[in-house]
Amino acid sequence: MSRIGKRPVPVPAGVTATMDGGIMSVKGPKGTLTLTMRDEITYGIEDGSISVQPANATKAARAFWGMQRTLVQNLVTGVTDGFTKTLEITGVGYRANAQGNKLKLQLGYSHDVDIDVPGDLDVKTPDQTTVIISGNDKQRVGQLAAEIRRWRKPEPYKGKGIKYRGEFIFRKEGKKK
Repeated sequence: MSRIGKRPVPVPAGVTATMDGGIMSVKGPKGTLTLTMRDEITYGIEDGSISVQPANATKAARAFWGMQRTLVQNLVTGVTDGFTKTLEITGVGYRANAQGNKLKLQLGYSHDVDIDVPGDLDVKTPDQTTVIISGNDKQRVGQLAAEIRRWRKPEPYKGKGIKYRGEFIFRKEGKKK
């Protein structure tokens, strides 16, 4: 039994959820998100909440139950509050600058790294060592953050690189004479 799946997803005021032909659509103040519904799961929209239940007692239905409930919760959270990831850049000469729909990174390479920002995401650089990515789709926000981080992962000796805010970098001791 899924502990997460048992709880219904509350739908706040100003948010509408509809199901049409195997696709759930949630509309709110920050836009509209859709989710392709699984055949193994039944979805119900009633009086301010969305319930997610397995359609049968198969192992696949039980496996998808909690995940599908979480995906529905992410839809509702995305159209009401949105999601944010913050990246911190550490290193001498490492900097970031958001220019329109491009993010320009200087990471110690012989060239600048230009990353195209999708139209549905917003990238801000309040200072040269902080990048804030926000949007209403949790998967797309996390994917862009991972693609940016991939250019210079934090290394364990000096801690230089791009890390998520709050991430702990295990530091190693260097060589001894």
